[in-house]
Amino acid sequence: MYLNKVQIIGNLTRDPELKALPSGSTVVNFSVATNRTWKDANGQKQEAVEYHNIVFFGKSAEIIAQYVFKGHQIYIEGRLSTRSWEKDGVKQYRTEIVGEQFQFGSKPKDERPGGVYRKPETAAKPKGNSFEDYEKKEIDTIEYPTDDINPEDIPF
Repeated sequence: MYLNKVQIIGNLTRDPELKALPSGSTVVNFSVATNRTWKDANGQKQEAVEYHNIVFFGKSAEIIAQYVFKGHQIYIEGRLSTRSWEKDGVKQYRTEIVGEQFQFGSKPKDERPGGVYRKPETAAKPKGNSFEDYEKKEIDTIEYPTDDINPEDIPF
């Protein structure tokens, strides 16, 4: 039996970078920092930070690029993958987490007047031929239905 599963909760260290692949599907790349604290043998508090390269494909990539940016907290489930390539005759390696599921965490504290959170204008936008007409859509408010729910209308 084999298992390749990763679960992390951390903060984005940079804005997601959304790209279009030649096949037409989308891919987003970003990195996440996770912190670990412990007390050493002398009772002193120690802290270490790990940085993780993350990649998502398809609809998940588009959603992540649209709603999160540097500083956001995110939960990620995925698998480890190492890819290699040659650059100037030297073999390069990169280990990354290929995301399969995610959940948004807390947003960074907003210092803007009124406390209304707005995604910065520097947020990730798709790059590539198939996304030239892509426009960033923002959700300013959520409208909830005003109708009352009648318990007799519920089918169970």
